[in-house]
Amino acid sequence: MNELEKKNLKELASKLGVKFKDLSLLKKALIHRSYLNENGVEESNERLEFLGDAVLELLTSRFLFDNYQASTEGDLTSFRAALVRTESLAETSKDLLIGQYIYMSKGEETTGGRDRTYILANTFEAILGAIYMDQGLESCNTFLSKLLYVKIKDIVENRLDIDAKSKLQELAQETLKVTPTYETLSEEGPDHSKTFKMAVFLGDKKYGVGEGHSKQMAEQKSASEALKKLQK
Repeated sequence: MNELEKKNLKELASKLGVKFKDLSLLKKALIHRSYLNENGVEESNERLEFLGDAVLELLTSRFLFDNYQASTEGDLTSFRAALVRTESLAETSKDLLIGQYIYMSKGEETTGGRDRTYILANTFEAILGAIYMDQGLESCNTFLSKLLYVKIKDIVENRLDIDAKSKLQELAQETLKVTPTYETLSEEGPDHSKTFKMAVFLGDKKYGVGEGHSKQMAEQKSASEALKKLQK
């Protein structure tokens, strides 16, 4: 590991709020599989991702178990799924600018790999696996407390764990006797990183607009907006 690498890894560790005993673990957590053949590296971050996924499930389950004692097993499972879903982990990675530190092939990078949702989410889990290997569960829990658990209150209070499109359809049919329809308002950006703007209509009236990097994500956001209006 050269001095520039050490500097970059220490910079990222500082953003993560973690002082690694073994910086090589953090480096390994950042190695996307596309980097291997091009650079003569033998192992990607996939094994650390596997470990981090298990740590994430355990610690988020314990946090929810301790803090939402009146919630049923089904609700706790739903809250956890919303918290650790790919989009949620990728959002946290983007906030930390993790994408710029990932080791990946030039081809992966030129096609938008540093902003790709699943790569950012997988790297977050790999980093958690590295923290566990370096420092154990308590440090992982502290890390998640600062970056992930803060999202739970909003998820629980606004029931963001419930699929917004399904909930909107149920409510619209029950109250207005109509089925929501969705319309694409715009598509912008290159093929590998498009942004879609979708609108949801109840009858002839537009109730919500949402944007996302897939039509499905944009539809969910438009449905969430419509739900707020309809519930008022």
